[in-house]
Amino acid sequence: MAVTHENRLSFFNQSMELVQPQSRTLGELLKRVEDAQNDTNILHSHHVLNLPPSHSFILSFTNLTYSIKLRRKITFSPIFSPNHSLQNDVVEPKHNCTTKTLLNGISGEAKDGEIMAVLGASGSGKSTLIDALADRISKESLKGTVTLNGDVVDSSLLKVISAYVMQDDLLFPMLTVEETLMFSAEFRLPRSLSKSKKKARVQALIDQLGLRNAATTVIGDEGHRGVSGGERRRVSIGIDIIHDPIILFLDEPTSGLDSTSAFMVVKVLQRIAQSGSIVVMSIHQPSYRILGLLDRLIFLSHGETVFSGSPAIIPVFFSEFGHPIPENENRTEFALDLIRELEESPNGTTNLVNFNKTFQLKTKTPSSKSPIPNLSLKDAISASISRGKLVSGAPTTTTTTTTLTSNETTPVEAFANPFWLEMLVIAKRSLTNSRRMPELFGIRMGAVLVTGAILATIFWKLDNSPKGVQERLGLFAFAMSTTFYTCAEAIPVFLQERYIFMRETAYNAYRRSSYVLAHSIISLPALAFLSFAFAATTFWAVGLAGGPSGFFFYFLTIFASFWAGSSFVTFLSGVVSHVMLGFTVVVAILAYFLLFSGFFISRNRIPPYWIWFHYLSLVKYPYEAVLQNEFNINPPTCFVRGIQIFDGTPLGLVPLELKMELLKSLSKVLGINITSSTCVTTGADILQQQGITQLNKWNCLWVTVAWGFFFRFLFYLALLLGSKNKRR
Repeated sequence: MAVTHENRLSFFNQSMELVQPQSRTLGELLKRVEDAQNDTNILHSHHVLNLPPSHSFILSFTNLTYSIKLRRKITFSPIFSPNHSLQNDVVEPKHNCTTKTLLNGISGEAKDGEIMAVLGASGSGKSTLIDALADRISKESLKGTVTLNGDVVDSSLLKVISAYVMQDDLLFPMLTVEETLMFSAEFRLPRSLSKSKKKARVQALIDQLGLRNAATTVIGDEGHRGVSGGERRRVSIGIDIIHDPIILFLDEPTSGLDSTSAFMVVKVLQRIAQSGSIVVMSIHQPSYRILGLLDRLIFLSHGETVFSGSPAIIPVFFSEFGHPIPENENRTEFALDLIRELEESPNGTTNLVNFNKTFQLKTKTPSSKSPIPNLSLKDAISASISRGKLVSGAPTTTTTTTTLTSNETTPVEAFANPFWLEMLVIAKRSLTNSRRMPELFGIRMGAVLVTGAILATIFWKLDNSPKGVQERLGLFAFAMSTTFYTCAEAIPVFLQERYIFMRETAYNAYRRSSYVLAHSIISLPALAFLSFAFAATTFWAVGLAGGPSGFFFYFLTIFASFWAGSSFVTFLSGVVSHVMLGFTVVVAILAYFLLFSGFFISRNRIPPYWIWFHYLSLVKYPYEAVLQNEFNINPPTCFVRGIQIFDGTPLGLVPLELKMELLKSLSKVLGINITSSTCVTTGADILQQQGITQLNKWNCLWVTVAWGFFFRFLFYLALLLGSKNKRR
């Protein structure tokens, strides 16, 4: 038999002791499982569940107001109109800067054990209100107050005790449901919790989310089949509630789902709320079944409250407003349709907004407002931790304190795990996801091998002649620039993870520095493999000098080039938010690097006002390093002998006998005996001609490596400054 909303609320208020055994946190569920497995004191787990009937947490918000400035195009006076006089007329631009109010005096409260839903048409301010409550709007822009148990909560503490589920499902496609939740557990749950307990927590969460049948299925994406849309949404919720947060914010968790999947998602949220959490969500248009799961509703229209209260009083509210809801009509659908009609009317929803204020004052009684819990916020959080909730905040052997208010602190750690453990988990997750998509590395390796094979066959066994010198210069310039261009594939890699990273770091799943270092380290083996493949393909086939030691340095230089190029592209991907724009910027800048590398124009010939770009060129240093590795060797190699000095000039076409006569004449003039076998130009002379005299090859190598570290540091700063994920 169906249970009405009123009966359910009455049952909740009058029989809290009976409801509470069903409203267990994950920690309590695990406690029962552990006790049952050990076949020991089961009564203790029942003892843990005896909670006071009052609410432990109340999230209150008063007069929330948020506005943004809209700038329009600059317009000028219509001086070219037919009847316009130009006499004594001054043309002044008009800066049409208007202010749009997204939230206007929104007030209300949400309690633990209940779901508060924010409803309204698109553009009504639903997501903005959720962002305001979740501290995703800067304090300078948001007016009003948001308190928890009467205290204004510091941002750092709110990050630890809350979670925010975005509207989009941001997940790694090649991880299974169980792996996704397990990695989240390793991020969120402290190291003091054993591996077996973390696994038990994940298994309990899988059952709570109704994902048992999909536990071993990959998430999937456009190219890989995976879980359904509803299951994907529940996984997105699961990764943010693995630590059982006190407050859970969700931005339209049912959007894009069919009615059954949407109902199952909200049913999961109801169970989360009954475990002692405050659940605040925005929803577009709930079905009749979903409406029965919601405890409090706020209807918005253009940033103003047009209804606030229990779903049970919707019929009374609209009946008194003069628009009774017909029988068998979905209450929320009727309300939203009416609101849309009023928005299109001349007066808008002004009458409904005013009526709501009057209705709230009329129905407001001293007992209707929830009293502030007897426990302080610090004690309430500590009590929740002792019950197994907010496990990531459980104190460890080295407890740090997070600011609670101006006068209090609470033993909740900002991060659940140490720096090095975060790096290990990030690296393991990334490698697991990449290992199941070998085609990505295979394509990159194929591109490197094809490029190396083409260069090897074009520059096959170069000789020590003036033409051979020019061909070597071209080979090295193209090879070094190719290593940088090949790194451009890293742009979509981070851009795909960008919003996952922002979601996870916004609520302290791990440190930004851990992410940067972990991804830097795990990229090295792939870069080393690519470097060795390219070096082995080209070095001996072209006939480069130096033997094994020369090959080793050639490999190190290519490796350093890949490292610097990968770091540079990674930094740009942290700044540029669009793939095509990123590729355009990378290709353009790398072209400039090649232009100023010293291949097209030597350093001595670059104009003084452009010389600074020469030293900023990433291609310059590996290019000079491989040139020195080839030409600055012992014993020196001769590249121009006797009559070869005429090659590349009009005299190069004259007969050999005439060239010999010219050499004899030149010898008499210079006073030096120059024969056809006399060495005229060595490798050191070529380096001098190219202007490569400032750094030796090892210094060039270290500078290239240093560029890589520099751009990784810039990438960290870009993440630190650009991923605040807050509205201004």
